[in-house]
Amino acid sequence: MVHPWKVPAAIAAFFGVSFLLLPTVAGAAGEERPPIDQLVHQIDQLYRSESSQSEVEMQIHTSHWERTLTMDVWTDGTEKTFIRIESPAKEEGTGTLRIGNEMWNYLPKTNKVIRIPPSMMMGSWMGSDFTNDDLVKEFTFLDDYDFAYVSPEGEPDTLFYIDCVPHPDLAVVWGNVVIAVRKDSHLPVWQKYYDERGELSRVLLFSDVRKLGGRTVPSVMKMMPQNKEESWTLVRYREAEFDASVDDDVFSLRNLRSAD
Repeated sequence: MVHPWKVPAAIAAFFGVSFLLLPTVAGAAGEERPPIDQLVHQIDQLYRSESSQSEVEMQIHTSHWERTLTMDVWTDGTEKTFIRIESPAKEEGTGTLRIGNEMWNYLPKTNKVIRIPPSMMMGSWMGSDFTNDDLVKEFTFLDDYDFAYVSPEGEPDTLFYIDCVPHPDLAVVWGNVVIAVRKDSHLPVWQKYYDERGELSRVLLFSDVRKLGGRTVPSVMKMMPQNKEESWTLVRYREAEFDASVDDDVFSLRNLRSAD
């Protein structure tokens, strides 16, 4: 296996890009709003860079059990992602590889590589409340959704709200996704996912905004399904290195099969 990278001493968020304030345009009520396509693109790229090497902690909580995973993550642009679980011991070595629209999981207990078909991209990743697509980002709001500014009733006017509707041929189960973004920093606060009947399906909260490694990002994300009582999954970005050289051999089936 390609040897894991050595993370820097300072804690940083992974998949990050700098969130610079965008140019603004006048909204319907005279407020200044950034060009929506640029804002949506920055939301898509929030935890990505030209390349990255990261350490992530995932806490999965249900009404009956709880477990915590730690994993190393490598990315190359938006086309390649590699994830290797480091702990707990019973999950150690489990891996996920995505290249373009192809995705595979490696299970060390059975020494098998399993291809994940497109129909399973919305399935749970490692029993968490995040889907396979959430982890490897096959789809983007910019390329795969139609979007527009909206003004949800009862929500504070300190945020911008963007309604995103998936293209008809997109393999997702959401009818639409509403994203709330801070007006001052353009950082996301929450994303609400609605099913095709317009009922709230899950909520993703962003918190603990930090300037880490020169990038200002929410360092914690919490996914809360609305149909599972007392269930949630929290992802905490612990350490990362951005725009560093990543060996292309990392993103290979040979590397995926090697857990050493």
